Amino acid sequence: MPNEARPSSGEQAKQYTLEQLRQAILHGEMAPAQRLVENELAEQYHVTRASVRAALLDLAAEGLVERIHHQGSRVRTVTIREAVEITECRMALEGLCAAKAARAATTAQLDQLQALGRAMTQVVEHGDPIRYSTLNRELHARIRDISGQHTAVTLLERLNAQLVRHQFQLALRPGRPQQSLSEHLALVDAIRAKDPKAAEEASQAHLSSVIDALRAG
Repeated sequence: MPNEARPSSGEQAKQYTLEQLRQAILHGEMAPAQRLVENELAEQYHVTRASVRAALLDLAAEGLVERIHHQGSRVRTVTIREAVEITECRMALEGLCAAKAARAATTAQLDQLQALGRAMTQVVEHGDPIRYSTLNRELHARIRDISGQHTAVTLLERLNAQLVRHQFQLALRPGRPQQSLSEHLALVDAIRAKDPKAAEEASQAHLSSVIDALRAG
């Protein structure tokens, strides 16, 4: 949005700042433990300090930012232990969504999942882990969308936001995309077979593998 068309204060300014900061953190433009100085951010985004402060409070509630008493805010560092715990929570919620997606998916939606599986296979064959990481997130998001389980989707979006850096690092680990691909294809096959139990088990097996990979460092 052009500066002249964007309010510098109020709810719109806060929402703009919130989205800019969220994307910067998720895309690795802001490193874990990096200080978030309100004056600097206000100048960078051409908004008021109050808008920045309100956005930082929302990001703290999402688990992306932490507020330090008398020190301001910084990008929250998610430890391996926390990442494992978050993934354990994801197992239950993603499994639920996978089962519901297997029941609810239309033919067109099943075709979309199959197309995503083919795209993931191609990028693994071409050795493109960054693109694979993107498609990985897209597949999970598509399954959640198909499930129609809105409460689970809301919870998962908040949990997944805290794991983006770890997920990206796993995708870069030699051999991990190949293993992950087979797990994702099994999940797609179970949903396409309209088998809720198999879909739930495939989802949970994949995330159990993620936990093992996180613990292995």
